[in-house]
Amino acid sequence: MEAKYSSEDIAAAMSLQTYAYVYTSMATLWAYDCACSLQEEWTFLLQSRWTKVKGLYIATRCVPFLLLIGHLCTNFIPNENSDKCKILINVCSIFSQISVSCSECFFLLRTYALWKHNRFVLVVLRALPPVAIIACIGTAIASVVNASYVTSAIPGTTGCCTSDDLFVPFFLFFIFQLVLMSLTLIHAIQSWRMTRGRLYTILVKNNIFYYTCGLFLSAVNVLVSRYFNYQYHATFQDFQFIILAILALRMHLHLWQIDQQARNMDALVCISLSDI
Repeated sequence: MEAKYSSEDIAAAMSLQTYAYVYTSMATLWAYDCACSLQEEWTFLLQSRWTKVKGLYIATRCVPFLLLIGHLCTNFIPNENSDKCKILINVCSIFSQISVSCSECFFLLRTYALWKHNRFVLVVLRALPPVAIIACIGTAIASVVNASYVTSAIPGTTGCCTSDDLFVPFFLFFIFQLVLMSLTLIHAIQSWRMTRGRLYTILVKNNIFYYTCGLFLSAVNVLVSRYFNYQYHATFQDFQFIILAILALRMHLHLWQIDQQARNMDALVCISLSDI
């Protein structure tokens, strides 16, 4: 006798399959990005000085690996224990928060550098991130703790369905990035005639592009978290963090290369002038 499943069971199973496909594509994208930038990153790690920013770079590169491994295990390893699902998803949630915090730190430092260590901006950047982090993490933890975790009723369907609602954390994150983008735009408008250096131009363009992507993806997650059902509501949550991590790493590597080129040019000019 064939087992009959409800339309909700079928819809939930399809959402889990879509969820698994999205994370597989994210893992592929992350591996491809690592492979493409391997030589450049190796050069950066060997030639750059050991600073806090270098440690931040390494953390930003490594944490998403742990995040993706955790999600792939959750999505593809058969598991009928909802408690085990809860533990795995909570661990992945912690890695997500660490990853996005590392990515944002790069651009907090860049925004501060753009304002040339302005005291008012320093106060804002010191006060805003802790408030935003506590609010986002607090609401996320409350949502995750109160959520229910269930496995699919259809045999052969792996993964876990969660009922966590991350509308509020992503809305707060949207506001946080909007404030930082506003600071970048205000400074760019105020000083666009006075500052024409190449590094400054790259810094401003990178900041604006990064915050634009962050705002767009946050808006997508706000809408998806509110209006999508089953596991579809969580499909793009970590997608945003992976994209932001890739952008932060690529942009920092590019900025370091530009700075190295400028220093090499200055060294060549000094040598040529000394020969005259």
